[in-house]
Amino acid sequence: MQLDELISMVSRLPPARQQEVIDFAAFLEQRYGDNSKTNQAEWTGKDFKTMSVEQAMRGIEDEPELYSDSDIRER
Repeated sequence: MQLDELISMVSRLPPARQQEVIDFAAFLEQRYGDNSKTNQAEWTGKDFKTMSVEQAMRGIEDEPELYSDSDIRER
């Protein structure tokens, strides 16, 4: 019953907030899950950079536009 309720709640959220729920669930799984069942490989530099960029850009589509084309002085 709880899983169905959770799925229903998350499905009503905007996509950016759904991603936050997924990220939090992954955090909880990593922190409290059974680590003996998961095969965690070492992060490569490329993996870390990809994750870093994804985290930095998360939610940027929800931010308001600060500047328009009329603000450009030189082209």
